[in-house]
Amino acid sequence: MHLEAIERRSNLSREEFIESYLKPKKPVIFTDLVKDWPAREKWTFDWLKENHGNLEVPLIDKHYHDPDKYFQIAKKMKFGDYLDLIQAGPVDLRIFLFDIFKKIPELAEDIRYPTIMDGFIKSYKFMFFGGQDSVTSLHYDMDCSNVFLTQFQTKKKVILFGPDQSKKLYKHPYTVMSHFDPENPDFDRFPAAKNLVGQEGVFGHGETVFIPSLWWHHIRYVDGGFSLALRANDSVFTTLKGGMFLARHSIVDRGMTKVLGKKWKEWKESKASENAMEFL
Repeated sequence: MHLEAIERRSNLSREEFIESYLKPKKPVIFTDLVKDWPAREKWTFDWLKENHGNLEVPLIDKHYHDPDKYFQIAKKMKFGDYLDLIQAGPVDLRIFLFDIFKKIPELAEDIRYPTIMDGFIKSYKFMFFGGQDSVTSLHYDMDCSNVFLTQFQTKKKVILFGPDQSKKLYKHPYTVMSHFDPENPDFDRFPAAKNLVGQEGVFGHGETVFIPSLWWHHIRYVDGGFSLALRANDSVFTTLKGGMFLARHSIVDRGMTKVLGKKWKEWKESKASENAMEFL
């Protein structure tokens, strides 16, 4: 497995971004894309706790994708108590795909949609929170959007793989998931992963990683912290493909999981191994 460093850029123009990164679907870390956002200075742990600490938030744990607990909320907690928890150290509880702007709409006044490309989906923005060493397992976003993930206060590590690496990642059929862990690779279980080629990087407060459409990402919280994901589509075909993937997941994968449970998971793992054989 070979991982190269994600390029880091400052003062990147719209024209250069589109030609050098968006069109070729190449990741990049912006060091200054959100330099003018009020949120960059305003959104601290203390400010969030003081102003919005009483909000009740849903939390997930590492069992989120288990067949018997598929997409289930692990527990709920006051937002301020949860922020205290992730500041204190490692914890297996995350806020995942939470549209906090529906609960606290005034937060939207603290961000600015970038002009680096067109097609930002203003109704589709999410925040993510997690404790030190919490992991978002390897997947790509089923809506097929290009993602701009901005980190606040602390650091995250991201490992990315292009869509051409899907079979070597042992992609599960009818899903956007892989069970391969690029930080702790098990090449006995996933031998084809030895031939993976990807990119990695650490990004911190006020920095933004561009994850192109259909790119796989594994994300680890270096420290307890939070980030904001904005999404943008560069063509109508991307939007249509995302709708197809969402339907496939909702109808086929979730339906079969409910009916067959672990047997469906075992079939997907078997099929993923079969598909990876061509790279051995």
